[in-house]
Amino acid sequence: MNRIWLYVFLIPGFCSLLSVTGWGGDYHLASFQAEVTAPIGHALMGGGIAPASEVVDPLYCKGVVLLGSDKPFVVASIDWCEIRNAAYDRWREVLAAAAGTDRERVFFSCIHQHDTPVADLEAQRLLDQAGLEQSLCDVSFHEDCVQRVSGALKASLKNPMVVTHYGIGQANVDQVASNRRVLLPGGKVGFPRNSATLDPEVRAADVGTIDPHLKTLSFWNGEKPVAGLSFYAVHPMSYYGKGGVSYDFVGMAREKLQRERPEVFQMYFSGCSGDVTAGKFNDGSPENRPILADRIYDAMKKSWDATKTYPIESLDFRCVDL
Repeated sequence: MNRIWLYVFLIPGFCSLLSVTGWGGDYHLASFQAEVTAPIGHALMGGGIAPASEVVDPLYCKGVVLLGSDKPFVVASIDWCEIRNAAYDRWREVLAAAAGTDRERVFFSCIHQHDTPVADLEAQRLLDQAGLEQSLCDVSFHEDCVQRVSGALKASLKNPMVVTHYGIGQANVDQVASNRRVLLPGGKVGFPRNSATLDPEVRAADVGTIDPHLKTLSFWNGEKPVAGLSFYAVHPMSYYGKGGVSYDFVGMAREKLQRERPEVFQMYFSGCSGDVTAGKFNDGSPENRPILADRIYDAMKKSWDATKTYPIESLDFRCVDL
């Protein structure tokens, strides 16, 4: 029997994971998406950079609902920088209610592009008390997005697709990720390799420790793919801080593949990459954004080409307190 473990997210306080040993009986997948673009004037990166002054790209929340176990579970990613504390709980509670499941069965991840919103409801309440209204996030806009995505999830449940197989593929990503840590002249260790790096000595240093692979988990109805979830570990920014709302190069790659394969629902997730950026291969020029996007896109296509499928026979879910 084939068995894979998909470690979806590590969250302080608990670890949630999914074991697929195959599914027996009728199992279905419903896909949903809704636009969650920051309005003009909204804080980006929690107010740490210039607020939104133009929309370069629409932002999306995209997800799937897997149906057929004792309760559904939801896997979603959003083109936002961060969702923290009570805001994170709010998303999971509302999406769980829409799917008819428990909050623990909602896996929800921010892709972490910087020219996008940060949501922290309690922090914003404290800022309100200091006269700094909407300096971190617009609470009304946040709730509107929660309800918009919840509505899209509910609507998707009317037309779920049969799934009979899952697929696993991976491919190397060429010239995107590099470790922040650099051995500087004189033997000093530093962390100067940010998302955009101009210093030629810093850029010339070795790539360092990274995970070079982009992985794709896919779901199939027989020989027909219906959804693909791609995972790669890199800070997903080429340049930011100028007020241009954008899903950046990883979003560009995702949407390019979506346009080419409209019958397959495409999602992207950022892996653990606090110390991993594109700095070795990126000087922050606007012209470099589509170059990085094409490199991610190429890896996505190669990962699909390398995919092997397996019949789905059962679904197990565990949520363990840490």
